[in-house]
Parts: sequence; structure tokens; C-alpha cells
Amino acid sequence: MFTTRPTLQGTFGMVSSTHWLASQSAMAVLEDGGNAYDAAVAAGFVLHVVEPHLNGPAGEVPMILASGDGEVRVLCGQGTAPAGATVAHYRSLGLGLVPGTGPLAAAVPGAFDAWMLLLRDHGTKDLAEVLRYAIGYAEHGHAPVERVGETVEAVRGLFETEWTTSAAVYLPGGRSPRPGELFRNPALAATWRRLVAEASAAGGADRDARIEAARTIWREGFVAEALVRQAAVPTLDTSGARHTGTLTAADLAGWSASYEAPVTYDWNGWTLAKAGGWSQGPAFLQQFALLPDELPPPGSADYVHLLVEGCKLAMADREAWYGDAADVPLDELLSAPYNTGRRALITDTASTELRPGSPGGRTPLLSAQVRAVAAGKPGAAGPGFVPAPGAGEPTMARGTHRGPDELVGPDGATRGDTCHLDVVDRWGNMVSATPSGGWLQSNPVVPELGFPLGTRLQMAWLDEGLPNSLTPGRRPRTTLTPSLALRDGVPVMAFGTPGGDQQDQWQVHFFLAVARRARVRGGLDLQGAIDEPNWHNDSFPGSFHPRAMHPGSVTVEGRTDPGVIAELRRRGHDVTVGEPWSEGRLCAVARDPATGIVSAAANPRGMQGYAVGR
Repeated sequence: MFTTRPTLQGTFGMVSSTHWLASQSAMAVLEDGGNAYDAAVAAGFVLHVVEPHLNGPAGEVPMILASGDGEVRVLCGQGTAPAGATVAHYRSLGLGLVPGTGPLAAAVPGAFDAWMLLLRDHGTKDLAEVLRYAIGYAEHGHAPVERVGETVEAVRGLFETEWTTSAAVYLPGGRSPRPGELFRNPALAATWRRLVAEASAAGGADRDARIEAARTIWREGFVAEALVRQAAVPTLDTSGARHTGTLTAADLAGWSASYEAPVTYDWNGWTLAKAGGWSQGPAFLQQFALLPDELPPPGSADYVHLLVEGCKLAMADREAWYGDAADVPLDELLSAPYNTGRRALITDTASTELRPGSPGGRTPLLSAQVRAVAAGKPGAAGPGFVPAPGAGEPTMARGTHRGPDELVGPDGATRGDTCHLDVVDRWGNMVSATPSGGWLQSNPVVPELGFPLGTRLQMAWLDEGLPNSLTPGRRPRTTLTPSLALRDGVPVMAFGTPGGDQQDQWQVHFFLAVARRARVRGGLDLQGAIDEPNWHNDSFPGSFHPRAMHPGSVTVEGRTDPGVIAELRRRGHDVTVGEPWSEGRLCAVARDPATGIVSAAANPRGMQGYAVGR
């Protein structure tokens, strides 16, 4: 089958990420004697610089880590709701949903502390060594990808009239960032230089002490002070009003990234590992639990129909049962009896209902908004609605600009997204990380720091008593969902993708292709699996403001067989045909434990993701 590029193979180390500069920076760390964890940290900070429309230091980053001895852990870089972020407070402001932008949507920033914890506990390099790549690109400039400038142009009016601190960074001299011209963020470079200097002075000659000092400076020093000041600035958001946030110094000082065990599911000789029910990760596992013993021919209408219908059931359970504000009944949701009953709901006709299950006989818990949307009331998108490809996380901007990737969605709101990176080194250490949030279009730039706050609280509901209710000290459920796969208890592959609600759809299709190709070819054909035509559906409430759903929808790539499209429509699917290369943006790395051969591949869609290695 045609592939866009080879699956890279070597013995030293491999990196795959959504931007070539991040991939190469990580590789430079490996070449300099660092391990996969050092390399991932360097790449993560470079992504803040080169993909500011997709992630930032005040966003979040869940990771899955595998050490050379086979231990697998989740590192949670998802911050919690501040102490003042109560349902009552937001309701008192006349809000029915958390705004999609502005300081009211800001959780405690999680990304920076998670990267520092990874570096301290698993890395070997010093703070200054891993930050120097990001500092260099921020200080001396990099040639931005087209989408950075397109995003800035889409929110130009907002920046010029309301978010003027953002205009100072992203519209210098009135010009947005352009490909082929160096774009700099001197405020961000100065932030990291000051942080490194203060951490070095506080930590002295001890590496770990310097990293701990950096964490303290972020949580209690000049960074924290600037973040809290910004959260208190009345800011125009998606509600159409100006609001101040709830983030305080105590919130920042009291939170830390943390480790936890992954949730796993065994399928056909593989063990699949994901983050817990505070993320949408278990929905990936549920889709495998719903599969029958024999699958239809890959790419056929039967195959696509089966996976779409299984995804609808898993995502309905996500709405009813996932969240950090209650215990998630994962044992029941992944059990054979439960999934046997759920599998029987899949017929030859497309479902347009939201059908959460009742694990252990429990009654599903759904927000009033979800119940209204599922009933076809305001918030549901009817036939003819065209969902924006690639994750739709809208900001408040309204305009008419449309980039080639549908930068502005059907509602006129600009769309954000996410990054991903995977690293494997010669010792068998692996990292899969999905940085997101804190986009340039999410909140005004903090002028002293050069980056904005995040908006992840928009994923929590303003209804009491739900697993994903807005709750102080609890994590809003996130769509960010890195993945790791093991064979015989040994980690062999790390992978993931941007894409919001689509992440655990595209990853299912990718992994099934990897497993199928491994049986046929005897190895992991990562690039071939990434390049296969992909698809997604929006038949469940979206995770991002304004939380709409499109019952019966399926969006397929234009490369899909016309006969398959016709058959899906005959079965009742509302099919949108996208561009030929528009669905799925996977990254992946792997290591064969028998030979030590490492491999990598990256998504060609968007002409941005790259794998490197040797």
C-alpha cells in the first residue's frame, strides 16, 4: 500500500512530534547523551514556542512513561479547578456553561510542573540544558508554520481592541507571524532565562535542587505572581461579557503534578495503557472491549460502521461516567459481561441516540445540557452541519477568515487544538505526551511572561452531582490522551495524536491498522498505519464550548472508497467527505525488545509532523 514516507528504523533513538523543530531538538538531546525523558522535556518546551496556537506553558500535559525495565506510569500534568471555581459562583454570573476563553476557564496550570517532575525524577540533564532550545527559538526566532499566522489573523480584531497584550507579542508592528520570516517571543525567552538564573542561584550545585527551585518559582515566585495578576483582569470571553478568573496564589502554591497507575486492557496479545477516568483515555479501551472476535474487512463499510457505532457507545459512557468529581466504574465498563450487552446494541443501522450504559445497575448521570442536546434541542447540530476538522476547540473570535484547514469553524469561532510527541531511546525508555491548552487564542498573553493562561475548565459542567461537575480541587475531564502498548508485559510502542474528541477515535483506527499490518508483515509498519484513510464522528456532546453534538455524523477523508460512502449513507450515517488528507494526526515510536531496533513515524497531514532518529 502507498505510504508517504518510510517507517524510520535504527538502534540509537527515535522521536516523533507534531513539529519538526521539536523532533530535532529532542534528537539533539539524545545525541548529547540524554535519555528519552530529557529529550521529551526539551521538545515540550520547544512546542510552546513553535506551536503557540496549540499549546503553552500554562496549559496541561498528560504523559505515559515506560522505563527500560518495563514499569509503566501515568504522569498527570492536568491542573485542578481553583478553590473559587464553584458551580454556584459561575451560576451567580448568569452562566450556563464555563466560557470557552478567558480567565474564568483557567484551571491551575499543569504543563510546566509536569515537565519539571519528569526531568527531576527520570532525566539526567540540567534545567538549563533542556530549556536552551526553546530559549533560542523564542529569543532568536523561528520560521512559523502558516497556521500560527492564520490563527492570529482570525483573532486580529480581538487582539487589537481587547487583548492588547497579545497583540504586542503576535502583531509586532501590526504584522502577524509569516512563514519565511523569523518570529520571536522575547518576553517568553526572558521568562525562561530569569527562571533558570533564579533556580540556579537557589539550588546551587545540586541538579535536583535547581529543578525544585524552578518548580517553586513557578508556583510561588515571579511567574505565579504574574499569572494571578492576569487572572484578576476583567477579560472579554465567549459569554460576550468581561469576567475575572478564580485563580489565586494559594491555588498555584498548593498544586503539583503527580504519578498514578495506568488503566489497561488486554486485546489480542496486546496490553493497551491509558490515563484514568479523569481523561477520555478509557474510552479508547472501551472501544476495544466492544469489538467482536472477528472484524470485517478493513476499510469496508461494515468495518467503518462497526467502529463508529462502538465509538458512540464508548463516548456516551464517557459523558455519563467519566470525571474527577466521582469514582469512575472502570472495572464494570471494561468487563466482558457489560460489553457483551453493549455490543448487542449495534445493528446495521446508524444510531442517532446518546445511549450510556448502566454499569453495576447504576443510573447514568447526564447534565441538563447533554439531555437537551441529545433530545435535539438547542445545542444539537442538525443535518448539513459541517464539523471543523481536527478537534474544534473554539475561542471567542468571530470573523470570516477561513484557512485551508477550516481554521474558523461553522459558528465563526476560531479553533484551537493540541500537540503530541513520542520518544524512545536505546535503553528502552519511552514517553508519550500530549501537550495542549494555553493557546494564544485562549486568553490574553501575560505581559510579563509572554504566554497566556489556559481554558481547560470549559470541559466541566455547571450542574451539581456529576462525575465531571466543576469542583474545586478536582481535574476537569480532559480529551488529552497519550497511549502506550505492551506485548508480553514489555512496552513496545508509544503513540498519540492531537484532535480533541477525535483523539481516541483516530488512535483506535491507527492501532487496529498497526496490529493488522504486524500480522501480515511481521513488524510494526507505523507509517503505513498512520497513512491509512481515517474518519471520526460527532454523535455525542463535544467537550468544548458550546458543547454541541451532531447525531449520526461521520466525517471521512476524500480518499475513502465512494462505494463505502454510499453504503454508510444507506445505513443512515450523515456522511461529510473531507479533504483527502484531513483526518488523524498520529505520531508513534516503537522498540522491538528482541532486537533493540527502534522505529518511528509521523503524520503527513498538515505538512508539519516529523519523525527523526537513527
